[in-house]
Amino acid sequence: METAAETKMDGDGTAACPIGRSNRKNSNPRCCTQPMSDPDWHEDATIYSLDIKTFNDSDGDGWGDFRGAIEKLDYLDELGVDALWVRPFYPSPLRDNGYDVADYRGVDERLGTLDDFRAFAEGAHERDIRVLTDLVFNHTSNEHEWFQRAREDPESEYHDYYLWTSHLDDAHQRGNIFPEYEDGVWSYDEVAEKHYFHQFYGHQPDLNVANPAVREELYDVLRFWLDQGVDGFRIDAAHPMLMSKGHNATTLDETDLGDSIELFKEMRRVVEAEQDDAVLLAEADDEPEHLDYYFGDGEAFHLQFNFVMNAHLTYAVGVKDTWPLQRAEEILPDVEEDGTWVNFLRNHDEWNLLKLPEEAFEHAREYFGDDAGDSWIFERGHRLRLADLYGGDPDRIALAHSLLFALPGSVALQSGDEIGMGADLDLPEREAVRTPMQWDDSRNGGFSTAAPEDCYNPVVDDGEYAYDRVNVAAQRDDPDSLYSRVEELVAARQACPEIARGDYRALDADHKETRVHRFDDAETDANADETVLLCAHNLADEYREEVVGFDVDPDTVERIVGDGDYHVADGGVTFRLDSCDYVWLRGEKR
Repeated sequence: METAAETKMDGDGTAACPIGRSNRKNSNPRCCTQPMSDPDWHEDATIYSLDIKTFNDSDGDGWGDFRGAIEKLDYLDELGVDALWVRPFYPSPLRDNGYDVADYRGVDERLGTLDDFRAFAEGAHERDIRVLTDLVFNHTSNEHEWFQRAREDPESEYHDYYLWTSHLDDAHQRGNIFPEYEDGVWSYDEVAEKHYFHQFYGHQPDLNVANPAVREELYDVLRFWLDQGVDGFRIDAAHPMLMSKGHNATTLDETDLGDSIELFKEMRRVVEAEQDDAVLLAEADDEPEHLDYYFGDGEAFHLQFNFVMNAHLTYAVGVKDTWPLQRAEEILPDVEEDGTWVNFLRNHDEWNLLKLPEEAFEHAREYFGDDAGDSWIFERGHRLRLADLYGGDPDRIALAHSLLFALPGSVALQSGDEIGMGADLDLPEREAVRTPMQWDDSRNGGFSTAAPEDCYNPVVDDGEYAYDRVNVAAQRDDPDSLYSRVEELVAARQACPEIARGDYRALDADHKETRVHRFDDAETDANADETVLLCAHNLADEYREEVVGFDVDPDTVERIVGDGDYHVADGGVTFRLDSCDYVWLRGEKR
């Protein structure tokens, strides 16, 4: 490598990278039943999302379970994640992947027992990994005891746990979240002889969260799971929880629940009273101008999924242009003092494109869709995994992950994206992106020894994403694999406190396909030299060269991660990047 200041070299003549297996988080795990208390841990965390039902089956019945997840904790530790977001595992009729909860305080017997959950949480804590659970407080299953009592007795206290009307008129009408499957937000219950309100499926009646008795029930659920070893909660559907339920308001501007944010503020007070570093993570897919509301001036949610950045970042990498990144940063509110974004590339739902401008929305619908049009759902997104969106190109998938990890905030990874798993469009709705984890090339991809037809969802077994081609075992020891590159990026992020606490800004670039941004003055050791971190990415299919200022001592420049070539001269750096190249550099200020 040509450079005015020679970078550190390994014995084989390649530039040394400070990120190696011996440096990673799991090289010195703390053995304890609870991670060390750190109220700020969530500001710079890598959160791994998994569904127990499809992660690992320990008893051969075709369903993942907590004992199976315990068997894979060493894998998660090696990957280097800081926290696990465990999707719903409660007793449920499973008509919506467990987001139709029938009992908030139990474990579905098909997935294990409460003791199994506690053992899972303790095993995670022994590896210094925190555990966040999914709580669905907007609605319950219609099989929940509360709803059954509510429909049977209009005089019961539980009747007011939900919203009912005997007469529907235009003031009650509004669109449902699932317009392809539900005609509206009211369904008739023959036992109650009334209509009940539901923003999701008809089998998911909305809770009346304005009712103080309901709020107390929810606070008790938080306390219960904190007692079981949980470190925080993802609150599902936070946006619908704040809506003016039962009426025709469709935005926060129209809501008549003036104290609605107080619900989330009280939730925070409850969890912090029990555990000072427990956190609340909001799923709030709302308009950009409303998003700071969910942080409540630093008194409500600690974390919030960044759906705006998700739509724009994933789109940008696919269309090979950086303007979507610039637009996302322009329209997002400044929340630095109030909370932390959780950035992500894909999740377990459809890739929602509604935050894109209209022209880009229409382009993304066609550009990323499958030839048959089967991937489009709910008139808003694609039921495809990340690898599908990028044609299975591991270099582009790795590039997307580098951009993700190089953004301020925390990071969420969808299980299986680290190895490039694909969707199964033969499955209904969003189940297409919820297939079992592919561990190796044995039966059912190592997920289960059951007959394939007995698995909760079938493992992808044909095509370019079949488990005999895409699996953990095939990639784990290959230094050039997608898994290894994602693992390196997790470690790189942990080695760069500048990203969470430094001053961030994007730099002007000569090419629309190149993105360079920097972080200054990490708030680390007061005696340490001030540093600059530069992160450069080439989204193009061709070579690109970019020159930017780099006001550091050339002798201190080191490569943190990435294979991109660079040349450091006095006061600047030239990046020489092949297609999908990325590189992070750090230097000490003069």
